[in-house]
Amino acid sequence: MSEEPVTVDELAEKADEYLHEASLTPEEYEALKQSVAELTPIFSAENSYFVLGSYGKLEIRRLQLVKDRLNRQPGAYAFLMVDIRSEWTNTYLKFRLLADYTDVIVGVAEHAQGGFLVEQGYFTALEEYFAKTHVFKREYDSLDADAVGTGTDIDNPYSGMQTAIFEMLNDAGRLCQWSSEDDLIECAEALVSVKE
Repeated sequence: MSEEPVTVDELAEKADEYLHEASLTPEEYEALKQSVAELTPIFSAENSYFVLGSYGKLEIRRLQLVKDRLNRQPGAYAFLMVDIRSEWTNTYLKFRLLADYTDVIVGVAEHAQGGFLVEQGYFTALEEYFAKTHVFKREYDSLDADAVGTGTDIDNPYSGMQTAIFEMLNDAGRLCQWSSEDDLIECAEALVSVKE
């Protein structure tokens, strides 16, 4: 991104905008002040990647795999939302601010069970997020249900809302499908080659 680091006042202004009629509590403002230093890598990296997905035991391992693969790129900074200090009590606000300042949003979709379903709605509702979103969508056609391990209904793993989002991203050339972890690594490497 190579911009000047954001100031506390700029973050507070955006936070007030996102909170609509509410405002930051003194505790939230203090957390925001402390978080500015944590956001520095987003601004100093050539390419910053906000990796989203489910935090189940198996799923988070794959998120870490994608994060690691993206971080191997010189000048890259890939992170999960959980990597940023937990003092933020308002996760909606945390997501919005991180998404605003990140170069690329990377979603790793495995199913319709929790995870980052709300965030997927923002991908299409807000053009500035959609334009920088890439999703790695897990395919189950060649997988045995017992081998999946996440309790996913492999015959119907995604909701109708997700399917529409996937179609939009596919039309934009920003959907990568994967079945195995090797495929997932290939998706991350393909994203890196697009950014070069």
